[in-house]
Amino acid sequence: MASAAAAAIGTIIFIVLFAGWLVYVYRRTEGCATAVAAEIKATAHYAVVPDHAIRNETVEKFLWEMAHEKPIRFTPQQLAGFTRDYSARLGAGGFGTVYRGALPNGLAVAVKVLHGGIDRRSEEEQFMAEVGTIGRTHHINLVRLFGFCFDAAVRALVYEYMGNGALDAYLFDRSCAVGVPALRAIAVGVARGLRYLHEECEHKIVHYDIKPSNVLLDGGMTPKVADFGLARLVNRADTHVSVSGMRGTPGYAAPEMWMQSGVTEKCDVYSFGMLLFEIAGRRRNFDEAAPENEQWFPMVAWTKYERGDLIDAVVNPSGEICSSSDGEAVATVAVDEQQCKEAVERMYQVAFWCVQQRPETRPPMGAVVKMLEGEMDVLPPVNPFLHLMAAPTPVPNPWVTTASSGNNALESLVSRGSDGIVSL
Repeated sequence: MASAAAAAIGTIIFIVLFAGWLVYVYRRTEGCATAVAAEIKATAHYAVVPDHAIRNETVEKFLWEMAHEKPIRFTPQQLAGFTRDYSARLGAGGFGTVYRGALPNGLAVAVKVLHGGIDRRSEEEQFMAEVGTIGRTHHINLVRLFGFCFDAAVRALVYEYMGNGALDAYLFDRSCAVGVPALRAIAVGVARGLRYLHEECEHKIVHYDIKPSNVLLDGGMTPKVADFGLARLVNRADTHVSVSGMRGTPGYAAPEMWMQSGVTEKCDVYSFGMLLFEIAGRRRNFDEAAPENEQWFPMVAWTKYERGDLIDAVVNPSGEICSSSDGEAVATVAVDEQQCKEAVERMYQVAFWCVQQRPETRPPMGAVVKMLEGEMDVLPPVNPFLHLMAAPTPVPNPWVTTASSGNNALESLVSRGSDGIVSL
């Protein structure tokens, strides 16, 4: 009897454990979909926008009302109408295909239809990230999310239309004469967008994937940060965030992103620094077609800086910039060539600070904006690539008092030796 009872108890325990394992697997595979459904249900009181509401309002009134609401929920039928049955394809990426469309009131939009692929969980995580982050933001340098569709057959995001496409098409096309004033304006605009995400939102937002293809240009060449599929909301009380899996793009992702440790918004600062090298130099950071000693551009720029001939890296100091997507010149500005060279040198110096190996040594985006705009002096940067040749040297954080005390406090913290190493 005792052995029979023990066997029965053992069987019951096994069944309970097996059932628990099944529940765990089910929640791992289906939990994300449940979370998405809950997220969408929470916005149900905004309801699907009726067709007549879009058709009868003026564009200005429509935009004003959306500026005071969360993203609008559209139906699959409405999206098919906006895009004329998805007839104008703009491009495709890892998570979806983008189509051009227009609301009945004439407002141009871009509709990103998510793939219904095998990796449904990743698709749903991206959907939640986009709606939960960019859907809460309103800034001139962030792409606007007008609405979404969450349906069994269609999951899509509706953005403002960006007439001049991605930044990389302009930076790396040598037939396009992009002048320094335009490059500087683009750099400042992206920096302002990141400053808003990090310092001005109710919840801090970390983007995790800043790169040229994720910066879009509108018809007036205003840069806007886009693609929030990897972004995370962060409580301001949290100093570090744990991330699951690798985020970001190799070549732009900060070193700490590859380590099993918490990260901060300074990973975006690093990525912006890598982007800033490409903006200032108008070339990709890695070019395997270049001579071996010139393949990695950030190191080339630092070598030139140490030799005092960084100005040689300035490309096309004229005020000419590319034509818009409509074929009309956006602007032509007569500028002083020396001012252009100084502006580009400033961009390089800021980039050197942004890509420091240690996150705490990188400036906050608020300081980055001030330095790029000329409101704050840029101290001689530390060599950010010393770790490639030796162990990184501990460097005190030079940005602790920057926001409240200005340059004098910053200079009292740090001085630069002849070897390029910051010391007290």
